[in-house]
Amino acid sequence: MEKEEGKLTWDDFMKVEMRVGTIIAAEEFKEVRNPAYKIVVDFGELGERKTSAQITKLYTPEELIGRQVVAVVNFPKKQIANIMSECLILGGVGENKEVTLLQPERSVKNGTRIG
Repeated sequence: MEKEEGKLTWDDFMKVEMRVGTIIAAEEFKEVRNPAYKIVVDFGELGERKTSAQITKLYTPEELIGRQVVAVVNFPKKQIANIMSECLILGGVGENKEVTLLQPERSVKNGTRIG
């Protein structure tokens, strides 16, 4: 079957490894230009991963702790200011660039794959 222009194949989609994890640490990321938080997410058997997220418009660090999120875990690591980002937390981006986090509707095991 020929791939339609701009469309993903199932194999393309399966290459994106999205997992559920629980935020275990969050603090203001003072070293970056755009407001962001330094975050640590527990992905169960995959371990803990650090990242940076520009989610300051709708969330405080305190309310993020213990929240489950969905993140892509198989991007190459990326240096962001003074941390190495190891995952990408997913969210819906609104008209004013405010981010609403994607999360499971009920608690699931950390590391659960999204499919």
